[in-house]
Amino acid sequence: MSENPRIAAGRAMRRKLMGEAYADRLDATVYADPIMQKFGEVSVENIFGALWTRPGLDLKTRTMIVVVSDTVMGREAELAIHLRMARGQGWSEDELVEAMLHLQGYIGAPLVREALICARTVFAELRKEG
Repeated sequence: MSENPRIAAGRAMRRKLMGEAYADRLDATVYADPIMQKFGEVSVENIFGALWTRPGLDLKTRTMIVVVSDTVMGREAELAIHLRMARGQGWSEDELVEAMLHLQGYIGAPLVREALICARTVFAELRKEG
């Protein structure tokens, strides 16, 4: 039986967005757990394979959407992943910070403050990684 094309497309998209090294690191740590493996399989097919591969928006725009969504929802763990993706798609640190600052007037200072603390950490990690 051949593999579902959405799964194959999802795997490729995930690695493209995250980068090989980061995807490998997540697979070896977070997704080494059997429960998280199941979550990862569903995410690869339904999020990376179905949503991220849709026509209509470029990957750069899609990464900004998820950064804004994570900031609004206060989802720091996801924000860290999506900030990496956004940097990989060409958003600068300054542009991402400005987008989060803009949200302060709409969602409040506490959520934006936490997002910026997360961003500071992620940006430092990315600079260290080169």
